[in-house]
Amino acid sequence: MHEERRMKIGITGAEGLIGWHQRAYLKTIGGDHEIRLANRETFKQPGLLSEFVNGLDAIIHLAGMNRGNDAQVEATNRALAHDLVAACEQTGARPFVVYANSTHEDQDTAYGRGKRAAANTFHRWAERSGAGFTNLILPHVFGEFGKPFYNSVVSTFCHQLARQEAPQIITDGDLELLHAQDVVAQCWKAIQENQRGDIRMAGVGMKVSELLRHLTVMRDRYQAMVMPPLESVLDVRLFNTLRSYLFPGYYPVALTLHSDARGSLFEVVKSNSGGQVFMSTTHPGITRGNHFHTRKVERFLVASGEADIRLRKLFSDEVTSFKVRGETPCYVDIPTFHTHHISNTGQSELVTLFWANEIFDPGDPDTFPELVDVP
Repeated sequence: MHEERRMKIGITGAEGLIGWHQRAYLKTIGGDHEIRLANRETFKQPGLLSEFVNGLDAIIHLAGMNRGNDAQVEATNRALAHDLVAACEQTGARPFVVYANSTHEDQDTAYGRGKRAAANTFHRWAERSGAGFTNLILPHVFGEFGKPFYNSVVSTFCHQLARQEAPQIITDGDLELLHAQDVVAQCWKAIQENQRGDIRMAGVGMKVSELLRHLTVMRDRYQAMVMPPLESVLDVRLFNTLRSYLFPGYYPVALTLHSDARGSLFEVVKSNSGGQVFMSTTHPGITRGNHFHTRKVERFLVASGEADIRLRKLFSDEVTSFKVRGETPCYVDIPTFHTHHISNTGQSELVTLFWANEIFDPGDPDTFPELVDVP
């Protein structure tokens, strides 16, 4: 999807979980949009905040505080909305605002009161300025790269399981899980379709204990070199979130090479979920890839030759390199939102096996070009 009109879009809380995913989503939809980012330092200086909002077509307000001292949590969420509105009024900006609110807004807690007050601030500003405003009410949001012990119990459990720790359940409450990519897609839809007023997004319900059991089974099967069942969109998203905490230290994973007088054999992938296997040959000095995926589970395994598998997380300059050889078979599973490529670094032909959990669909390939090595 490519938008025809170039827009100036501001994202507050750009360094947080939803903010990061919002940036990634805007990269996938294309369009030569101007993206401005606001972080804590932006809000500390009125001049920077005014510069941020000036001339924007839309603001996706994701900045907020959900843990800490009660008084500070409430005051911070109130102040962020107040300061953003003040900057708009000072500059005459009237962007369409999408506010990431919470289902906690109805609760008499510091967090709930702060979020509710912030929504009211935006409502009043939109009424007197004529600007568009969406109050996006969110349940429990999770996704790759969330901050453990802060963003989500999913982040916390995945972080602990990846480190072989035993997560503890303090309260076995009810969850309503919603992936960050669904949130950011709705933010963009609200802007594009001028959706004003309250929008309550729904997630998938489960108990905290059910979530922990599900993630533990995924971790245990995966470490036993068997792909866990990936039968639903939620399964895939939870597994991709778990894998994001295993990367890069868990890889490459060595495989057992069975050899006898006839030759050798090794197992590439064990899965009850199907998918598709590819094989490629690559000439010396040639590189394949330079793209990223947002949902695919993808495995690279060099069967013959020498290769360098290189990966870079979006918006990061740090490149991870895995040098692999066919004579010592091992695999690297590519994490989502990491651009990647494979280069033949040997003198002979490179033979690579690829497995993906879904059959390739030219109409929806989930493949987005992005160089690994940025000049």
